[in-house]
Amino acid sequence: MASTNDIKNGTVLSIDGQLWNVIEFQHVKPGKGGAFVRTKIKNVMTGKVVDRTFNAGAKIDTANVDRRDYQYLYKDGDSFVFMDTSDYDQITLPAAIVGEAANFLLEQQTATIALSEGEPLYVELPASVTLEITYTEPGLQGDRSTGGTKPATVETGYQIQVPLFLEIGTKVKVDTRTGDYLGRVN
Repeated sequence: MASTNDIKNGTVLSIDGQLWNVIEFQHVKPGKGGAFVRTKIKNVMTGKVVDRTFNAGAKIDTANVDRRDYQYLYKDGDSFVFMDTSDYDQITLPAAIVGEAANFLLEQQTATIALSEGEPLYVELPASVTLEITYTEPGLQGDRSTGGTKPATVETGYQIQVPLFLEIGTKVKVDTRTGDYLGRVN
């Protein structure tokens, strides 16, 4: 058992038999009354995000979560195969656990997989990845970076919005949390 003082971003709590990942937390000490901790937590299995408030110093149940680096090897039907970079064991994850990370996964890429008692919970990617544009409409003379955007398909098959001047073969940096274009990579 831990207390609310131990809450940090990324802490996994066990609440009513379900696992919740802390996205944000804030210790609040109002002028009147007792202090409390305001959190935004995400259900590990369903992805549902809720706000939850705990009294300061209250006992909370934290889950033992092991985060390990894995290398993405290949897609096998609806499953994704990863290899543990420390002992070379392979693990196969269903698409439901990989979730939105599948849109940004390239072979040989490193990802962090959270495990609780040997069961995979979710896949975490770096904040941004570099992907190559495989298809987009050609830019026209006069298209500038301050203009609008157009759809572009990246090498994973995911579609993002990019500035009008970008062409096929350009490498771009993409935010893995939102899918937003962050800039060109030389």
